[in-house]
Amino acid sequence: MSLMGVSKFERFFRAAAGLDVDKQDLKRFTEFLDQKIHDLVVRAEAAAKANGRDIIEPHDLPVTKGLQECIHAFRRIDQQVQLDPLLEEMTPLPPSDLAYSDATVERLPEIVGGLSMALARSFTIIDPEVRNPGSEDWARIYRIFDTLL
Repeated sequence: MSLMGVSKFERFFRAAAGLDVDKQDLKRFTEFLDQKIHDLVVRAEAAAKANGRDIIEPHDLPVTKGLQECIHAFRRIDQQVQLDPLLEEMTPLPPSDLAYSDATVERLPEIVGGLSMALARSFTIIDPEVRNPGSEDWARIYRIFDTLL
């Protein structure tokens, strides 16, 4: 990731939850996003197949009310940080037995934005005093999101 990209992510985490992140955190963040998008696509594949389709549509992605609210909150912060173009570049398209519709491909970056917001907020829910998340904080976050998504 470019220096400019790192700076934008640092600003995002500060704006979203008052967190100071470093390059190691950004690596963990990227791994988190890859895994969670993969998990969402696994569920979307099941929904599409259950409905007799061979293409994943946006409504197949399991976006909960909380995630939708985080997507809206991300949009508000993104007006300041302008992270959206970077998210479009780094949003993974996991391999799938099914095709992705164009609308689904367009929707994934905003879902990644919502997941980013949910992730940042989760750190301060678990520990309101945390400012620079450590390995143990990240491990807790992974366990929580693995349980929920």
